[in-house]
Parts: sequence; structure tokens; C-alpha cells
Amino acid sequence: MRVLVVGGGAREHALGQALVRAGAELVVASPQANPGLERLARGSLRVDLDQAVRIADFGERQEIDYAAIGPEAPLAAGVSDALRAREIPVVGPSQAGAQIETSKWFCRELLRRHQVPGQPRWSSPASIEEVDARIAEFATPFVIKPSGLTAGKGVWVQGADFPDPRPGAAYAKSLIAQGQRVLLEERLEGEEFSQMAFVTDSGIYPMPAVQDFKRALEGDKGGNTGGMGSYSQRDHLLPFLDAAHREAAIDILRASVAALRAEGIEYRGILYGGFMLTAQGPKLLEFNARFGDPEGINAMTLYEEGNFDELLYGVACGRVDPNLVQFRLRATVLKYLVPPGYGDRAQPGGVLTIDEPRIEEAGVHVYFGSVEAAGPGAVRLGASRGIALIGEASAIHEAGARVEAALAHVAGTYYVRHDIGTLADLARRREHMRSLFAPGAKPSPLPLSVAAPDAPPSSAAPADLRT
Repeated sequence: MRVLVVGGGAREHALGQALVRAGAELVVASPQANPGLERLARGSLRVDLDQAVRIADFGERQEIDYAAIGPEAPLAAGVSDALRAREIPVVGPSQAGAQIETSKWFCRELLRRHQVPGQPRWSSPASIEEVDARIAEFATPFVIKPSGLTAGKGVWVQGADFPDPRPGAAYAKSLIAQGQRVLLEERLEGEEFSQMAFVTDSGIYPMPAVQDFKRALEGDKGGNTGGMGSYSQRDHLLPFLDAAHREAAIDILRASVAALRAEGIEYRGILYGGFMLTAQGPKLLEFNARFGDPEGINAMTLYEEGNFDELLYGVACGRVDPNLVQFRLRATVLKYLVPPGYGDRAQPGGVLTIDEPRIEEAGVHVYFGSVEAAGPGAVRLGASRGIALIGEASAIHEAGARVEAALAHVAGTYYVRHDIGTLADLARRREHMRSLFAPGAKPSPLPLSVAAPDAPPSSAAPADLRT
């Protein structure tokens, strides 16, 4: 099959690699030339991702069988609608369906109307004058979220980004003054995790759970980013997440898709729920209407060899063979190499030399993001996340150690979070959740069984996840 991938980051490089590995022919539409995608593609178009008609024209000229949209911007711009108008199937929801990501207010209102569980307390002040009164109603730490797209960087959390309500209120008022709708939500206590699923007309098909690391600096400090790295566990759960809590999150995905369809909005593509596991069970932080970056790379790395192009074609057409949804029982760790200062004031332009063959020989995959070719075996860093290195092994910390060893084959100045996937960080997260479920803490309505990162898959896991 001939497939159009829309987007030019590391997620799209991984997507293109998975498609080519399955035997597909690849064409790409992106604003910049991604060195990895350029090696894979039979044809490419340099285009801004909001140019729906130009992208649809390109897909039609290339006689593609279907398209797969990577980032959120083309979904917000209606690229999927323009392609479907040419009778080209698309892995990606319509512009209307993508509102579940592109408008946090739309999402919360939709889920409120249909009584979808797992929602935090929230409100949306209609004017600057309402902000202080709405914040006072919380009487607890709160979070400020611009309703629209912010590339994962617009959320402010009390206790992390501002110490007391006053600067938070000022931030909310400044957003409203700029014409943006703002959400105020209670700050939740727990551990974040991502649960993605393929969404078809006949149901949803979950991918492995992943934990993402948004903060720029080690120890979850520094500014918010698009994601500094991520890991997944070999049983498709997480060190702090058991099968019952994961299934509760998947139920929220199902109910949310049903809510969209009840209002006449069909959804074909990827739905990604960002959740917080709390003492009351999983709570929804936000939805994304596409593969996560980096979480989608973890999932695509684990996909069984063979039929990825057929699986995505089925998603685009609305129906898949469940036997095609197969992920290996392996752990993965991904770490992004970024320019110094990323998350605050990035310093782009540095040149990295990278020995890809040696890295691949060590069992680590290389995916290019915000970089440009700078000669044989070299790339120049842009202002965002540059290179994703992802390793797999039987245990999370072993996969992380493989990525750390691979860094010896990268020369130049960059920043990376070394703590992602370490035994110390995994232990800290397990203990954090244990403290929330300890005697005296508010109990969870679901059982929690936390396994060590090297433990075999729990017998409580679904049968298709056991070794």
C-alpha cells in the first residue's frame, strides 16, 4: 500500500519506519525535511500543516491508499476532512472529532453532558472579573489550562509553576485578555500515565500503557515540555498501575467515544488519554486525538512485525481484524536529546555526530525530530526535541541502561534526562502511590497491586498480556 504520513517529527519518523518495515510505500507532507523520513519516503511535500487543500491535492496526485496524520495541528486545520472529501481514508478524526483535544472546554462539557466518569472538578470563568471568585471556590491547589492547543507547554500547576493563587490568577486573566478560554481544574495527586487506543466504528483496541515525562529537568523539575521521554513495562501495565486501574481508564476512553457518537461525531483514528492515577482511581487530565509524542514511539516499537500498514488501513476504514492488534511483551525506555536550555530558553544550532549503526547494533532505535542534516552522520539541533533514542529489554531499567550506553555514540552538546527509567525513579513512583493508598489515606474503589519493575507479569493481568 502507498501511505501518506502528515508531519515531520520523531513520532512521524517512527510511524514511517513501522509502515516501511511492513512493506508499505511512503510519501510525506511536512514543513521541514526530516533526515530519517527523507531516507524512507518515495516522495515528499514541504508544506505548512494547516494547508489542508494542498496536502489533499498532494495525496491525490500520489495516488495514496490512505493517510496517517501525526501531530495535532493538521487535525485542527481539517486536513482529515479535506482528504476524506477526496475519498481517501484517514487515520485521524475529523476536525469536529479533534475538538476533544483542540478545545479542552469542549471536551469537559461533552464529558459532563454524558456523565463520563473520572473527571476532576473544573470551571471556566467567562470573564476576567470571574477569575478570582472561581479560584476561591476551589479552596485547594488548582491548575490553569488554556482551552486551545499549547504543544503540552501552556498548563500551570500550583505548587510547581506558581506558589499561591495570586500569580495563577494573573496568568489566567492574561490568557482571557488575549481572547483565550481558560479552564481551572483541581490539582490531582498521583502518578500520570498515558493510555492510547485505536478507535474504529466497531470498538476500540488499547495499546500498552506508557508513562511520559513532561518536565524538562531531572526529578520532574523545570518547565513543561512536549515530553522528555517515556517508558513502558513488559506486561503493558506500569510499576504503579495494575490491570484493574488500566481497565478503568480504557472504560473512560470507550465512554468518551460513545459520547462523541451520541452527538453525531464519528471518530476514526487514535485516542490518547492522559490520566492521573489517584487514590480514587484514574482521573482524566486531557485527551489527544493522535499518537502521543513520545508515547506513540513506545507503542510502535512494540508492535509485532508484519501487518502495521494493514492495521492502520483498517483503522482508517473503520474496522480492523482484532488479531492485528498485537504488541510484544517487552519493556521500552525512550529519551529525547534536546538543545541546552530546552523547556526555558532553548539554544538551537549545535551539531551532533551520531553513529546510527553502532546504536542500532546495541538494540536502540534512532528517530529524528527537530533536526536538519549537517553532513554525513551529523545533524544540527533545532529549537525543540531533536533525537529520540528508544531501547527495549525484559525490564524497564535494562532498557534505560541500553539507551544510556547508546549515548556514547553521540558527540556534541545536548541535554537528556538520565533519570528516566532508572531503578531509583521507578522506586520513587511506586512509593508515591503506596503512600496515597496507605492506611489513613482515602481508599481507592479498585484494588492496587504494585509490582517491582523486574517482576514477571502479574497473574491479575488480562490473559492476552501474560507470558
